[in-house]
Amino acid sequence: MFRNDTTFIIQGITDDPQLQVIIFCLVLLIYLTTLTGNLTFLLLVCFDHHLHTPMYFFLGNLSIVDILCSTITQHNVLLSFMTKDKSISYVSCMTQMYMFGSLTGHELLILTAMSYDRYVAICRPLLYHNVMNKRTCILLSGACWAWGFLQVMPPLGVFYTYTCYSSTVINHFFCDILPLMKLSCNDTSLLHTFFFMECLVLIGATPFILTFIPYIFIIRNILKIRSTNGKHKAFYTCSSHITVVLLLYTTLCSQYLSLEVNDSTKLYALFNTAAVPLLNPLIYSLKNKDVKAALKRNMVQFK
Repeated sequence: MFRNDTTFIIQGITDDPQLQVIIFCLVLLIYLTTLTGNLTFLLLVCFDHHLHTPMYFFLGNLSIVDILCSTITQHNVLLSFMTKDKSISYVSCMTQMYMFGSLTGHELLILTAMSYDRYVAICRPLLYHNVMNKRTCILLSGACWAWGFLQVMPPLGVFYTYTCYSSTVINHFFCDILPLMKLSCNDTSLLHTFFFMECLVLIGATPFILTFIPYIFIIRNILKIRSTNGKHKAFYTCSSHITVVLLLYTTLCSQYLSLEVNDSTKLYALFNTAAVPLLNPLIYSLKNKDVKAALKRNMVQFK
């Protein structure tokens, strides 16, 4: 029996000392690159007026989420290697679990908002500036942030009532709900129900469906375009967004659908929390002429 002042031990990705060195260097490199890429993208969106459009406003939100999510999860890997201290307090563990769940939910919702933005831009171009005005963008963003932080509360509220753990060693590299559920010696059937209904259906399936419904109309509208160049341009506009959506949902499904915690799910979690935040700004920047032009303009100004 443990009290809520329990100190958990984060097992990490591996116990092999040589692999730990490799993983530390790899995670540090990815984390620094993620910070650099997302901060650069965020600064461009904030200070270059050519990027003051709804799409880049939502991408700026996505960069903030990627920075926070990678920081919240990767700092355990980096700090535990440098300090050799793998302990984490109960309060810190619950906070980390809450923040990760909230940010993940928010990211999925932002991608849904971006899907709606693409729908208006392609299917209702003449109404785009009236529909996707500043007020609408702020309301959509605020709703995504609010719902992201609220939707995780029910399952975590149930989990907070648990005070009995069979062990304090968490088989993961950060505090996530599945490995903590495995440690509890309380009846977790209610929490399993909450986790499935709230996290998988409400947080996962609903945003996924709402994200791809606009693409039914987008594809139908694109197929009506007679010119090949027009079709290519329309598909090109959506390709980056679709890539990010598929990448994120694939890793999340691989991480959570089995409801088990093993080496494979930890690798999926590492890819989701380290690689995806790194790839997002690259996917949106490397294929985007506006971002490249903004980067060149600002580099010239600094010179």
